[in-house]
Amino acid sequence: MPESTSTRERNCSTDKDMATLAKGSKRICLPLDQAQYTRIVADPAAFRQCVDEMIVRHPELFPSVVTGGYTLDGLLPVSRKMPDVRLRRIRVADAASPKGDVFTIVPSFVLPYRVGYTDDVENALFLHGKFGVPFWGLTQVFGRNDMYWERLVLSFGRNSIVGTTVKQPDKLPVDLLADEKHTRLNGEKVFVATTVGDDCVLGASVAKQADEKDLTAAYGQFKAEAQNVKPDYQPATVNTDGWAATQLAWLNLFVNTVLIACFLHAFIKIRDRCKRMQTHFSDICTRVWDTYHAVSPQLFMDQCAALKTWATQTIPPGPGLDAILKLCARAPEFIKAYEYPTAHRTSNMLDRLMNHMDRLFYTARYFHGHLLTAEYSVRAGALLDNFLPYCPRATVAAQYQSPANKLNGFVYHKNWLHNLLVSASMGGYRQ
Repeated sequence: MPESTSTRERNCSTDKDMATLAKGSKRICLPLDQAQYTRIVADPAAFRQCVDEMIVRHPELFPSVVTGGYTLDGLLPVSRKMPDVRLRRIRVADAASPKGDVFTIVPSFVLPYRVGYTDDVENALFLHGKFGVPFWGLTQVFGRNDMYWERLVLSFGRNSIVGTTVKQPDKLPVDLLADEKHTRLNGEKVFVATTVGDDCVLGASVAKQADEKDLTAAYGQFKAEAQNVKPDYQPATVNTDGWAATQLAWLNLFVNTVLIACFLHAFIKIRDRCKRMQTHFSDICTRVWDTYHAVSPQLFMDQCAALKTWATQTIPPGPGLDAILKLCARAPEFIKAYEYPTAHRTSNMLDRLMNHMDRLFYTARYFHGHLLTAEYSVRAGALLDNFLPYCPRATVAAQYQSPANKLNGFVYHKNWLHNLLVSASMGGYRQ
C-alpha cells in the first residue's frame, strides 16, 4: 500500500441504550410442533382452542390482560423467507389503546424473524454456546454465512435474561453472587458485570470502567429485569469479593441487601503468596479451611484468633503473613454469613460459570465493534448457558435438562432450543 494511502478506521459506537428492550416483544412463542401447527393455523376455531389451552397452562407466556379476552386478528402476509409457514395475530384489550394491542403467535419450530427452522440450527448453536466454535466454523460445517450465525446469536441478547430464565416470581433466587469478568473491547479493557443465582447467569452487562457509577448501571440492568418479574424483588444476600466499587454498586441498587464477603478470594490471596513456603504451605491451607468450616460464629472468631497467633509465631514476615493477618482482621465481615444459612460463603458457583465465559471470550478473540454489539453478545451467551443441556455424564443430567430446568422445575419443550424460544416469549418481559 502506498504511503500516501490513508487507512480507514472503523467508527465504533460506545453508546449503550437498553431502554427499548424494556418494552418487550409482541412475539408470543408457543411449544407447538410443525404438524400440529399446520393442522390448526387455517382453522380459527381450532387455533383459538389451542391458544385458550395455552393461556390456562402457561399464562406467563401471554400479556396479563389476555385473561380479559382476545380476538383473532387474521393471518400475516406470506413471508418470502418462509412461505410455507403462516402466522396468526391476536388482539387483546388494552386500556392504553382503544383498538387494543396486537401480538403475533409463533410456533417454537420457527426462529425469530422467520430466518429459518429451529431444528436446522440447534446443533450449530449448541457447538457455539457450549464450546465456543466461531461463526466461520459454523459456516464451514453448517453452511449459510458468518453474518447469519452472528445475527442469530445476537438476537437472543435482546431478550430479558431474568425474565427468560425465571418463569415464576417465587423462583427468583434470594441469594446471589456477583463479580466482574475482565475482557477487552477493541483492545481496551472492559468489565462484564455478572450476576449468578441457582446455577444460572441472571445478569451480564458490559461496563467500560470498574468504578461505582458504571458498575451501578451495569448491575442495574439485572435489577430492572428482576423487578419486571417481581416488582418488590430484593435479594437477601449477595456474595462479592473485596472490590469496593462492586459492593457500593449493590448497596446503591438494593439498600437492604446484606453483602457477604467471599472467603475463597481471601484464601486465594494466601495461597498465591504462600505457595513457595514448602515447609508451611500445607499447614497454612489446612488451618485456613478448618477456620472456614467452624460451625458457629464464636468458634470461627476463636479459630481466626488462633490462626493469627500461630501465623505470627511461625510464618516469616512478608506478603504471605500479611495475607493471613488480613484474613483474620476481616473476621467480623465473614461471620455475617452465619446469620444467613442459605447465603453463598464462597464464589464457586460464579467462578464455574465465569470460567466458561472466559473460554468463550478467548475463542472469539474478545470483542470488536460497537459496545451494544458486545452487550448483546454477553447477554446471548448468558441465555445459551442457562438453557444448553447438561453433559449426559453429569449426575444432574439424570433429573434436569439444563440449569433453567433445574431452577424452574419444568420445561416447555424437550428440545433445549425450543425451550429457550418459548421461554423468551414477549422478549422474556412481563406485559
